[in-house]
Amino acid sequence: MKAIKYVFLGALMLSVSAPAAAQEEKAAIDQAAQIIKSNAPDAAKQVQAIYKKNKKNGEVIVGIGRAFFEARDTANARVYAEYGTKLKYSPAYVLLGDLAALADDGGAAAKYYDQAIYFDETNAEAYRKYAIIYSRISFQSSIDKLEQLRSKVPGYPVDLPIARLYDNAGKIDEAIRHYEKVDRSQMEAGDLGKFALKYYLNKDYDKSMSVVADGLKKFPRSSSLNRVGLMNTIAQEKFDDALNYADRLFNKSDSADLKDFDYNNYAKAYIGKGNFDEAIGLYRKAMEVSQADKDAVNNLYKEISDAYMKKGDFDAAVAEYRKYLDGTSSKTASDYSTLAEMYYKHAADLQGDEQMASIKQADDIYKELQERFANNQDVVAYVLNRRGTLNVIMDPDSKQGLAKPVFEQLMQMMEAKADRSDSDNKKLITCYRYMLSYDLLVQDNKAAAKEWAQKILTLDPENEQAKAVMEL
Repeated sequence: MKAIKYVFLGALMLSVSAPAAAQEEKAAIDQAAQIIKSNAPDAAKQVQAIYKKNKKNGEVIVGIGRAFFEARDTANARVYAEYGTKLKYSPAYVLLGDLAALADDGGAAAKYYDQAIYFDETNAEAYRKYAIIYSRISFQSSIDKLEQLRSKVPGYPVDLPIARLYDNAGKIDEAIRHYEKVDRSQMEAGDLGKFALKYYLNKDYDKSMSVVADGLKKFPRSSSLNRVGLMNTIAQEKFDDALNYADRLFNKSDSADLKDFDYNNYAKAYIGKGNFDEAIGLYRKAMEVSQADKDAVNNLYKEISDAYMKKGDFDAAVAEYRKYLDGTSSKTASDYSTLAEMYYKHAADLQGDEQMASIKQADDIYKELQERFANNQDVVAYVLNRRGTLNVIMDPDSKQGLAKPVFEQLMQMMEAKADRSDSDNKKLITCYRYMLSYDLLVQDNKAAAKEWAQKILTLDPENEQAKAVMEL
């Protein structure tokens, strides 16, 4: 078996606790641990003296080995683990497995955990660790191993480690199914946070919040639970509650390693309440947190632009959005379309020449988009359709014929398609309707208008405008 790397390996190894020991054994282990921590020159000798008094006591021997392990002294940890194997003491093999895992030797680790099970079929820790270490090789074998534990130790909450395996594998529905079988009072804050997150990812917000609420009763300062609470309330647009969870996460949680998305979510809560300045400040804080990730920082310019747009500060919105465009190496059609639509929406707040200038700016951006994506027929068709609408607005009586060349180009594209979709036909009808109106109202050419009307009726037999023109 090849060596395996696990993201959670370090935490797994250091979270292991020594097996329950009688008071005298615990005292011996504690004494050894203190000596090891002291880094005294003769520490090894002192510990060896404790070992000699407990040569036949596996709990003490492995407890000493575990103390060396936690002190990162893997050489001595191995020595005492091997002392334990001479007694065929199951936890000794678990310690050897931990050492192998820490050395990135997944095959050896699985073998040691399996030996631990062989010497004690009720050693739950051995089953759990075998399942974790083996899950990258055979996920189903890991599940089967935990199901074996269920039969050997009927009262053990096997569904929790099974849920964790499915969770780590990204199998959301299976993870939820097993989390649901576990008594929530037996779950730690981290497990409850992951359980709530799985419901959130499935958009089952009420169930997610139920887990959050239960978890916070026991772990009120859990950053993971408060974080999921914030995410849920934003998704449900309960922005007062969202601000409360944001405050809990940022100011009332233990070990809250705040990320850019935390600031982003906090900002969204303020956006929901219409407090755009606070939101913009949080987005800028998110930029500071994400400064090493240029793409993440660049995307935040879009968020800030949107906040300014909602605030009604169009100039600032455009300035921030252009910063986003400047920092984007592979600009998409959607990127340009968004900027064009910003100018179009802004035009609704203007009048006269200023309004027309804003619409003209939108059309110019779409024209640039058309040129940049000239080889993408879907993009060109969308842009021509949009530009046609904008030019009709700028030339409502069609006397200048601004939209005519745009719709003619779109018409030629659509007519050339062998297998037009419903969307294509709608675009084509839009072109025909414009040409009909242009010939009828501007050119006063009824015959040409009827030709366009006939084309419309071929695609839409019930079109009332076309029917009316045919009766002229």
